Amino acid sequence: MAVVIGLTGSIATGKSTISAMIAELGIPIVDADKIARDVVKPGERAYEKIVTTFGENMLNEDKTINRKKLGRIVFANEENRTKLNEIIHPEIRKEMLQQRDTLIAGGEPCIVMDIPLLFESKLMHFVDKIIVVYVDESTQLARLMKRDQSSAEEAQERIQAQIPVSKKANLADAIIDNSQTKKSSQDQLISLFNKWNIIKDEK
Repeated sequence: MAVVIGLTGSIATGKSTISAMIAELGIPIVDADKIARDVVKPGERAYEKIVTTFGENMLNEDKTINRKKLGRIVFANEENRTKLNEIIHPEIRKEMLQQRDTLIAGGEPCIVMDIPLLFESKLMHFVDKIIVVYVDESTQLARLMKRDQSSAEEAQERIQAQIPVSKKANLADAIIDNSQTKKSSQDQLISLFNKWNIIKDEK
């Protein structure tokens, strides 16, 4: 029986780093962010609906969606944001489940679903166990400001748009404290996967 693990965190907690470590262990990953990009490619159903709803002025010259332009429209207007979410979320979820079930049918003993907004989107039922990649909120703020070259106010606004990482940590089956070195995070991951019998004494 396959075990399906949900991997999540919050903005600037370093989830992508942990996801890359899991991939290095040879464990297949269903990547929600990649799927979100794929479902809005030309020819896809969500793409057609976005063009119909928001107009062709949302497109680049090569007919791909101009994500920045679309982003400005939906972040400035809650009604537009709701419309966009109603178009893309069902397509993303359908593809995520399809990829998960294909891997299970193929006999994979463990699958990781990398879902940034796992709790916000209430997708806990997609997985058996949940790992939250955690850093304290002052570290999160400092990392986000450095990464995006943003002000404290801008960074705080983006952090507050998500469920606090401390609350996510309390809802998780396990956390990886990603505030120290990469080696420290890797050691925590290996230890956890040994405990859950996903890998055997990997060094």
